[in-house]
This record gives sequence, C-alpha cells and structure tokens, in this order.
Amino acid sequence: MNDESHSNIMNPDDTAELRQLYADFEAEHLMPLWTQIDDIMPVVPKPKALPHIWKWSRLFPLAERSGALVPVGRGGERRAIGLANPGLGGKAYITPTLWAAIQYLGPRETAPEHRHAQNAFRFVVEGEGVWTVVNGDPVRMSRGDLLLTPGWHFHGHHNDTDHPMAWIDGLDIPFSYQNDVGFFEFGADRVTDYATPRFSRGERLWGHPGLRPLSELKDTVSSPLAAYRWEHTDRALTEQLLLEDEGQPATIEPGHAAIRYVNPTTGGDVMPTIRCEFHRLRAGTVTPSRREVGSSVFQIFEGAGSIMLNQVETRLETGDLFVVPSWTTWSLKSETQFDLFRFSDAPVIERLGFARSQIEGAAR
Repeated sequence: MNDESHSNIMNPDDTAELRQLYADFEAEHLMPLWTQIDDIMPVVPKPKALPHIWKWSRLFPLAERSGALVPVGRGGERRAIGLANPGLGGKAYITPTLWAAIQYLGPRETAPEHRHAQNAFRFVVEGEGVWTVVNGDPVRMSRGDLLLTPGWHFHGHHNDTDHPMAWIDGLDIPFSYQNDVGFFEFGADRVTDYATPRFSRGERLWGHPGLRPLSELKDTVSSPLAAYRWEHTDRALTEQLLLEDEGQPATIEPGHAAIRYVNPTTGGDVMPTIRCEFHRLRAGTVTPSRREVGSSVFQIFEGAGSIMLNQVETRLETGDLFVVPSWTTWSLKSETQFDLFRFSDAPVIERLGFARSQIEGAAR
C-alpha cells in the first residue's frame, strides 16, 4: 500500500486577493478541497478513536456504587454506564459506530420496557438471575450467553434474585445518531411477562442446529433467536481445537478457534449493523499482527493473556474490555486458555464495500 505523502502545490502565495477569495468562500458556506484534502481523504485511515482498555476490576465497583446511589426506572431507563473513547471528544461512544456499556441491575429490580430503532445485544461475563423480556418473550440471561434485542423490539429486564447482576450492552447508537435514523418509544412501566422459563419461546422454535421451522420460512433482517447459549459456544470452540489436534483444518490460525453468531434465517450476521464473534486461544498462542478497516470491541470472558495495540502490550484478565479502532495494528497472546467475546461494525463496512485488512505474513 502506498503510504507516501506529497507536498501540496495548490498552496499559492498569501495575497490580499487570495484572502478575499477565501473570505467569500466562507460567506457562501463553501470550503475548497485543496485546503482540507489531508483531513477528509487521508492516505490511510486516521481514526480519532484511540485504542483503550477498561479494567473490569475498576468498572464493576463503579457499577456497584451507582446501584447504591441511582435508582433504575422511567426517564433514565437503564443503569448503564457508557464506555467513552478518550479520542472522541467526551461522547459516550466507544467507536464512531459502536456504543458499549456496563449495565447493573440490583436485587428484585425491574428496568421498564421501551423500544428504539437502534440494534442492541447483551453479553454476560458472570452472574445469572435476570430475564430480559423481548417483545413479550422472557429470555434467561446467564454466564456466557449472547442475548439480542434487534431494533424496534420492546424490551425490559427484571432481576428475580436477591443478588445484583451486571453485563455489557452493545448498540449501534453512534451510527444511527450520525445518520439521523433514531426513534424511541416508551413501553410498559414494568415488564409484560414476569415468567422465568429456562428457554424462551424463540429458542424453543429456532434453537435447533440445522433445522428451520416450516411455519417461519420468511427471512428476517435480524436473528429471531433471542439467546445464543454458552454451552453451544463452548462446545463448538472445544471441537475446533480437538479437530486441530487430529490434523483437520478447523481453526482460523494455529491454536485459534473462533465462531460467528449467525441469523438462522439467512446465515448472515445476527443484526444488520453489528457482528458478534467468540474467540478461544490455546495457552501460549500468539496471533499474527493485523489491521482492519472498521472497529471492534473485545471483552475477556475467561483466562489471562495480553493485547498488543500499536506496539503497546497490556495484560488482560477476565472482564476487561478493549477497543480496536479502524486500521489499528493488534495481536493477541495467551498465557492460559484465553476466551474473548468480540463485536464489530463489520456488516456495515462490508456491505458498503469498504472492507480491507492486512495480516502479518499473509500473501497479498
């Protein structure tokens, strides 16, 4: 890739006539390309978002304190604490397209129902006892589960235990805000169903590998499966590494198993703007350095290792989150078996034709 810079010959001598021309441009709300091309057409992506790491050991106590001081309910809607990328000017955005937060629900609390155009998911790194009710369907939330709330689905949460629970939320809020596509509507002040079934109705209909109900042959934009259970994710990753032991081509790299959560009606991403994956590294695995167009967020589900972000290495433990902005060089190294949940804006980047990546040592 050509990363060379060139001098700008369209930079004439400063004269009274030139200053007047630029003043007249400004008066007519005009901006000449030749004065800003380096900003709007860089040779390679130059993200304002910065690589950053949030330590779960610091996040969770802050969430606990908010639980003691801030009631959950109508108006604020959720006790959710957004992760603000330090490069994005104080906005509660983790990347220019993605939003991430830690949400905390205390014992016997209920977060009221609402719906919004933005797509959302929840991933549970620890705990159980909360049900999220999505369009009237109660969905159990447990450790390692991915729960979906596609755009314009009513949803609320209730904690059925005497213990608090926290999880991470991911949404496409920055993308929808920038493109003026957001709508919001209040629902019931409570949740429409306080039942606590082990499996939601959506799982009972859709949660059977390779099988599709004949009553539901219409493809859907987002997945109709509200919960992707940890036991299935864990088994899929375990089997990939066992196949690798047998000499079969099952992993994406040596010692690196990975799955993508998919919409069972299309085989595509679970939601139109967000991709969700899970990665497992054997102890002692080091992934090649890579960079990609588009941004990603990871949370450590289990194990210990480190992330190299633009040649800066940081050790990671269970619950820690980190962000990889567009075209940032990164690689992973595992000390133990290392399990990581990942979400990204890849569906948007790919659909618009902007996808590009570089992997160290890969043929170009």
